[in-house]
Amino acid sequence: MASSSGTATTTSSGGSGSGSYPVQNSGSEEELQRLMDQRKRKRMVSNRESARRSRMRKQKHLDELVTQLSRLRTENNRIAGDVSVTLQRFTIMEAENSVLKAQAAELGRRLESLNQMIEFMSQPPPVDGGSGGGGCGFFAEEMYGGGGELMDELMMSNSVSCLYGNQVPILASADMIQYY
Repeated sequence: MASSSGTATTTSSGGSGSGSYPVQNSGSEEELQRLMDQRKRKRMVSNRESARRSRMRKQKHLDELVTQLSRLRTENNRIAGDVSVTLQRFTIMEAENSVLKAQAAELGRRLESLNQMIEFMSQPPPVDGGSGGGGCGFFAEEMYGGGGELMDELMMSNSVSCLYGNQVPILASADMIQYY
C-alpha cells in the first residue's frame, strides 16, 4: 500500500511475518534488504564466535581428559606394582608360615617323645624281677636327683636307643630350619 505522495506507509516483511517496517519509497526496499543483510552478517559472526568458543571448550575438555587419562594410567601402574610386591610378600610369608607350622609340629612330637622317655625312666624297677615295672633297671629320681641332669645325659649319650629301640628317630631336614 503505497500513497501517491510518497509519504510513509507500512509493509509487512516477507521473511519474518512478525512485524511491519516503515517504507518511504522504492529506494527503501534496498535499504530494507541492506538492513536484513546486516542482521544476517551479525548473526553469522555471532554464530561463528559461538562455534569458536564451543570448539575451544571442547578442546579444553579433551585436554583435561587426556591429562586425567595419563594421571590415572600412572596411578594404575603404581597400584599394580604395589599389588605385585604385596603378593610376593604374601607368598614368602605363607611359605615361612608353612615352615614354622612344620617345625612346631616336629617340636611338639619331640616334646611328647621326651616326656614319654622321662615317664618311662621315672618308673621304679620291678621288685620281683619280672617285667611289671617297665623301667630300664634304674630309677631316674634316685640316679639323677631331680631329672635336670637326666635330660643332659640323654642328649649326650646314645643310651636313648636302648630305651626306645622301636621308635623311629626324629629327623629335621636342613631346609626346615632357617637361620637369620
